[in-house]
Amino acid sequence: MKVAVEVCPLCEGTGWKNVGEGAERRVTRCDCRLKARATTLLAAARVPKRYEHCELSNFEFEGSLLSLAPARMAACRFVEEYPVDTRGLLIVGDIGRGKTHLAVGILKALIQEKGIPSLFYDYRELLKAIQDSYNPSVQTTELEILRPVFETEVLVLDELGAVKPSEWVWDTVSFVINSRYNNDRTTIVTTNFEDEPAAAVGRKSLSPAKAAATQETLGDRIGERMRSRLHEMCRVIKLESAGDFRQTIRSANFR
Repeated sequence: MKVAVEVCPLCEGTGWKNVGEGAERRVTRCDCRLKARATTLLAAARVPKRYEHCELSNFEFEGSLLSLAPARMAACRFVEEYPVDTRGLLIVGDIGRGKTHLAVGILKALIQEKGIPSLFYDYRELLKAIQDSYNPSVQTTELEILRPVFETEVLVLDELGAVKPSEWVWDTVSFVINSRYNNDRTTIVTTNFEDEPAAAVGRKSLSPAKAAATQETLGDRIGERMRSRLHEMCRVIKLESAGDFRQTIRSANFR
C-alpha cells in the first residue's frame, strides 16, 4: 500500500518559492526546507534537556526582574544583526541570573530563524570529555571532540571558569578560544565570575582569612591573556537582578 507524500503547496516540492512580482520577481528557499533544516540543526546542537524549553520569548524580564530587560534586548539585537555583525557575546552574572537561558534562547533563535549551525557545550563537560579521551580504552580522540567545537559557526560555551585552574586547563581554554578567534568564529560565553583582571597577586598581601573571602575574577580563572582575547571577540552583557532568577521563577510556578 502506497502512502501519499504531502507536498508543500508553496514550492510544490522543489524547495524554492517565488517572491516579488514582475521585474522584482525572484526565488528563495521555501519555509518548509528552512524548517526541516532547523529541526536537524537543533537536534545536533547538544542543548541539555533541562534547557530545551528556553526561548528569548519566555525569558522573564518584568516586575522584580526588570533589571534584566537590557540583557534580553541585547540578545534580541544580536540575533537580528547576525551575520552582518558576527562579534560574540560574553554574558556575565551571578548564579541564577538566567545566563544559560539567554544563551540557549539566542542559539535556538539563530537556528530556527536563520538556519545557523550552532553548538552548546558546558565548559566542565567539555574539559571532562577531553580528559576522558586520553584513556586508551575510550574510542573517541581529543581531535574528534574538539573538531565540532572549532568548526561550528556559533558556539555557546556555558559556565566558563567553573573548573579550578591548572596549567592543563589554561592551555585547553587557550587552545579553544584562540582556534575560534583565528578562524573568525562567533562564540557566546557565560560565566559566574566578575569580568575583572586577575586579583590573585593582590590577595597575596592579605591575611589568609581575608584572602579566602576575596572572590575570584574571570581573570583568575582563565588567565588575563585569554580574558583580553575574549574582549576582542565578544561584547559584554551583564545581568543585574535583585534576586535569584531560578528561585523567582520557581516561586511563581507555585502561586
